[in-house]
Amino acid sequence: MAWLIPKHTSSDMDKARLEIRVGLFVAVGLVLVALLLVNFSKGVTRFAGTYELYLRTTDMGGIKRGAPVLMAGYPIGNVTDLSLSSRGESVRLTLQIKKEFFVRTNALFVIEQSGFLGDQFVAIYPGANLDVRFFQPGEEAVCPPPFNLQQTAREASGFIRRIDQTAKKLDGAIEDIRRLVLNEETLVQVSNTLSSLQAISQRAENAVVHVDDLVTTQTPLVSESVSNIAFFSRELRGFSEHLNVLLETQSGEITNTLKSIESAAELLNHLLVDLRAGKGAAGRLLADEQLAEDLGQIAHNLSITTSNLNQFGLWRMLWKRPTATPREPADGRLRAPKDPF
Repeated sequence: MAWLIPKHTSSDMDKARLEIRVGLFVAVGLVLVALLLVNFSKGVTRFAGTYELYLRTTDMGGIKRGAPVLMAGYPIGNVTDLSLSSRGESVRLTLQIKKEFFVRTNALFVIEQSGFLGDQFVAIYPGANLDVRFFQPGEEAVCPPPFNLQQTAREASGFIRRIDQTAKKLDGAIEDIRRLVLNEETLVQVSNTLSSLQAISQRAENAVVHVDDLVTTQTPLVSESVSNIAFFSRELRGFSEHLNVLLETQSGEITNTLKSIESAAELLNHLLVDLRAGKGAAGRLLADEQLAEDLGQIAHNLSITTSNLNQFGLWRMLWKRPTATPREPADGRLRAPKDPF
């Protein structure tokens, strides 16, 4: 049976080893080519000079390692690492940036998505101020969380539910209004109100027409009245100016006159007080009742005499002899004589 087992010579073994080495070399070469192609497609290669920047955000969305970094739409690097903080409140992205590109500190970092369902990437929007400094290697920037489609959908769903609830309440309110307002009694009241408003409108229109006619027919009278008012206004203005001048020029005399009036009023007040108290001759006359009665009698007699003089004349009273001596009245008062003529 020995002739059935093949014999391997040294040349065959060397050939097998060579084939294995060639296969390994080809496999490693293919892997290296694949890695180079992947790096070239991401815009950064291991052989190119780069520096690292860190990006801090509260939500990294669906971004992955190797995601491109674009500045003004141009690829300048890629995301090489993702790490969650120890407390889980933020995520740090490591950005590998080509050394020939510099990012200013006023730039805006945003995680965006290419298309509606495309991959996410880091977008850098340069600031308008060119006087600020550049980020140094190893510095950290802050990035807002990316647009979350699922969160937006949940919020939209809640908003739609609230709209639906509001629509149902609105339908109920409309039904209540239809039941309470659009009934027969309310419609009758509305009709009456509209009729009243129409009548008021007609009366107002008639009043306007009447006023228009009145203004048209009485235009001369209105113009004359306006002229009279203007003339009176001018006269009043002139009188006011004259009065102001008089007050300015005669203010001293007016002040003295007012002081004299005040003095006379004060003196009269003292005099009245003295008269009431019975001081002086006049006061005694007012206080003495008998003397006051006698003065009244004398005044009465003088009144009768004056009346007779006026009625008969002085000549007739002096030269006409009376037929009999008149008797004095018992009360001592004179009587008006009868007309002898």
